[in-house]
Amino acid sequence: MINESLEHKQYLKKVKRKNTIITIVRLGILIAFFSIWEIAASFKWIDPFLTSSPSRMIKSLITVYNEGTLFRHIFITCIETVIGFLLSTIIGTLIAILLWWSDFANRVLDPYIVVLNALPKIALAPIIIFWMGNGMKAIVLVTVLISIVSTIISILNGFKEVDEDKIKLMITLGASKFQILIHLIIPASVPTLISSLKINVGLSWVGVIMGEFLVSKEGLGFLIVFGGQVAQLDTVMMSIIILSILAYFMYQIVAIIEKKFSRGYTLK
Repeated sequence: MINESLEHKQYLKKVKRKNTIITIVRLGILIAFFSIWEIAASFKWIDPFLTSSPSRMIKSLITVYNEGTLFRHIFITCIETVIGFLLSTIIGTLIAILLWWSDFANRVLDPYIVVLNALPKIALAPIIIFWMGNGMKAIVLVTVLISIVSTIISILNGFKEVDEDKIKLMITLGASKFQILIHLIIPASVPTLISSLKINVGLSWVGVIMGEFLVSKEGLGFLIVFGGQVAQLDTVMMSIIILSILAYFMYQIVAIIEKKFSRGYTLK
């Protein structure tokens, strides 16, 4: 028991040391990247007007902050992304459940889902603008359209990959379709559901930014478009960096949810 305890402690130390090294290397790469970028811009190895530089982006950040609009732009984009993410995930999951529940509906709607998946959703944006007007509703709808089809397809495929023998066993034991869904299909598809959430994080940001490019007067997408129109590429790069940071944090939230759910189902 003592040896096992010591081995376990040594193992945990190794894991902790490895994670620490990984974190340090990640930070090192990030610092090196921005340092090289700044040096290259300072010595004119690259054109700072076209590529910007960390120092120029900081100045642009301070300027937008002093205007009192920075956090407003960030808040608007985050709200639109979260709403679009939640709606596409919830609605997509419900539709996937419906298609799993009804084989007839699945076979009828399958070609339409394939077409919708292949269709460039941004092509529908002008129509959406006429329907919803220039505002948050149009942006959220664009976001939902971009991510919902992939949600349906990935979750439905996860449902179909559940072991058929387990389903037959539950039917033999007298389980209803609802009981099979709740006690077998959904628990077995947790990894697929989490994977779908991860995909939706990226697609939601894409949808929001594309929507803001077209119709918004606020948000980080608006800052990118505005900066490009008035040749303020520092503002453009600053907005892209902020978007990257926000997307990373949102992805990490999903990763935390994944750990908790995976641990919970492993314990069961």
